[in-house]
Amino acid sequence: QVQLVESGGGLVEPGGSLRLSCSASGIIFSLYALGWYRQAPGKQREFIAAITAGGATNYGDSVKGRFTISRDNAKSTVYLQMNSLKPEDTAVYYCNAELGWSLTPWGSWGRGTQVTVSS
Repeated sequence: QVQLVESGGGLVEPGGSLRLSCSASGIIFSLYALGWYRQAPGKQREFIAAITAGGATNYGDSVKGRFTISRDNAKSTVYLQMNSLKPEDTAVYYCNAELGWSLTPWGSWGRGTQVTVSS
């Protein structure tokens, strides 16, 4: 049974940075594609970034050049480094894991972590 637990969210000022983490259990982590999505109130869930089992990455247009996804297979953890944050980045951020090489994984979900960008 896949379990994903996000952490690292919080309140940050515009222009600031945060690093989100998602720890996984119940899977052979190295075989999974991992993704980050976000959902703001009243909006659909939006793809942010993904990293495949082989290490290839994919980013949504709204975060290219600002966010970086990475993984540590030894720690069964995927990270999302978020720089140059904007108020429109405010949302609940969710981690996703899907077996294989998808660049837009749509498998198991974590419960999310809130990110608020405000002065």
